Amino acid sequence: MPDTRDPAADPDDARSPYGNPHEAVAPTGGGGALDLAAGEASTLGAPERPRSLWSDARHQLARDPVFLLSALLIAFLLFIAAWPGALASGDPLSCDLALSQEGSRPGAPFGYDTQGCDVFTRTVYGARASITVGVCATLGTALLGGVLGALAGFFGGWWDALLSRLADVFFGIPVILGGLVLLSVVTSSTVWPVVGFIVLLGWPQVTRIARGAVLATAQADYVQAARALGAGRGRTLLRHVAPNAVAPVIVVATIALGTYIALEATLSFLGVGLRPPTVSWGIDISNAAPQIRNAPHMLLWPAGALSLTVLAFILLGDAVRDALDPKLR
Repeated sequence: MPDTRDPAADPDDARSPYGNPHEAVAPTGGGGALDLAAGEASTLGAPERPRSLWSDARHQLARDPVFLLSALLIAFLLFIAAWPGALASGDPLSCDLALSQEGSRPGAPFGYDTQGCDVFTRTVYGARASITVGVCATLGTALLGGVLGALAGFFGGWWDALLSRLADVFFGIPVILGGLVLLSVVTSSTVWPVVGFIVLLGWPQVTRIARGAVLATAQADYVQAARALGAGRGRTLLRHVAPNAVAPVIVVATIALGTYIALEATLSFLGVGLRPPTVSWGIDISNAAPQIRNAPHMLLWPAGALSLTVLAFILLGDAVRDALDPKLR
């Protein structure tokens, strides 16, 4: 005969997990029972799915104050590089010799340089050329070095040996000396000769990083399983090896971006990088250096903007490296 008793009328039945659907019983190590809430019981029955490397990195970066601060600063720099007129309404090439080396005044908070140009306007507009060189050089270096390194590490053989010896040749070229030799014969005032030079000397480092990451990833069990199931070499490289070996390349490229911005400023300071009428922090620092005693404000603001930009990108790269490298957690 079915039991028609009301569980609420019997205290013993109310305490039973069968009488109260909101409670469950979990066995304990001593043979007893432990009352759990329904949510906890379902959690025990369905464990949380483990997160991937990229998911873990995203969660860590979202809680990293260094990453958030550097990302906000870089977002601001990218904004003024794209729309400098939103912050500085003047013309960076409009100068008045009567205002030469004048200090701060209303409408010109950073003062004027030797030619009577507004230092604030030139500092704002200088972000465009410097950041453009850094971003384009980083993309070119990461793409060229990553592809060559992945092919060398995955296919090996004579291609790997040839690429390794070629990279050794470029590693032996001093960056500053190479810039003085190669860029001194260029007459263009655009950013592209400097970008091409940085890519030419920067790809070997990324190539070695990508090659090592591909060599390590190619020995993983899931890659061997894909090959055993009949996946071709091209499919294995694109679907299984490259996506799991790209993290070190991203880390190196992010850190190198700040270095490339500093390199452009160094080459422009030496007179072989960007040239007038292009507005660049390196050009302004070069023009202000002889007047550092008489008008230090001419050097302070472009040099400060350059240092802050390089620092922001390096901190961003360090945060990304810590998030993508499980050994550093």
